[in-house]
Amino acid sequence: MENIASQIINWIKTYAENARVKGLVIGVSGGIDSAVVSTLCARTGLPTLCLEMPIHQAESHVSRAEEHIEFLKAHYLNVNNLRVDLTPVFDQFVTEIPPTDKSTYEMALANTRARLRMTTLYYFAGLEGYILVGTGNKIEDFGVGFFTKYGDGGVDISPIADLMKSEVYKLGEYLHIPKSILKAKPSDGLFGDDRSDEDQLKASYDELEWAMLQTEQGKKAEEFRGREREVFEIYTRLNRANQHKMQPIPYCKISK
Repeated sequence: MENIASQIINWIKTYAENARVKGLVIGVSGGIDSAVVSTLCARTGLPTLCLEMPIHQAESHVSRAEEHIEFLKAHYLNVNNLRVDLTPVFDQFVTEIPPTDKSTYEMALANTRARLRMTTLYYFAGLEGYILVGTGNKIEDFGVGFFTKYGDGGVDISPIADLMKSEVYKLGEYLHIPKSILKAKPSDGLFGDDRSDEDQLKASYDELEWAMLQTEQGKKAEEFRGREREVFEIYTRLNRANQHKMQPIPYCKISK
C-alpha cells in the first residue's frame, strides 16, 4: 500500500506540474473513493480544494464528508474546503422541466445531480486554475460502468482507476481514513435516501470483482452455477450495457 500510494501521489504531482496548473479540486462525498483520492491529493503538497455539494443529501453522507475534511485540514496545510449547497439549483431545475410519468424519471434526475456537481467542480477548477481529480475505481469505471456520463465521469485525471474497490479500502486503511467511512456501505448518494450501490447493482463489489477477473480469463456463464452464474450474468449485462461510457465518443469519419 505504501508503494501504491507513493506511485499515485507522484503521478498526480507530475501530471499537474507538466500541465502547469496551480492545484487540484475534488468533490468529497463521504464515501471511500473520494476520501482516498482527496487524501492522496493532499499528500502531493499541491493546493487542494475539497468541495461538498449536497443535494437533498442523507445526513450520514454529510457528516462523514465533514469528518473527513476536518481530518484533512488538521493534517495538511495545503487543503481548503468549500460547501456549495446545490439543493435550490436542483429544485429549480425540477420545477422548470415538464411533468412526466416515465419510469426513467428518477434515474434521469439522479444523473442530473451528478452533472450539476460536475459543472460546479469545473467552475472552481477554471476559477482557480486547478484540474479536476476523479474518484472512479477499476470495477466502476471499466467493469460495470457505475458512474454518470459527464457527471462523476467528467474529470481531468483519474488516479485510482487501476485499483479494484477492495484495493481502495486497503489503501484507505493505510491512509488512516476515518473509520466511519471505512465501515459505511458504498452509496452514490444520488437519490437522497440510504440505498447502497449493492442495492442498485444487485451484487456486492467483491462479487463483481470476481466476475470481472473471470471474464478477463475468458470464462463463460455456462461454466458456473447458482449465485456465481447469477453474479457473472449481472456483471456481463452491466458491462455490455455501459460500454458507451467506457469507449471513446464515436464519430463519423468521412471518406476522402
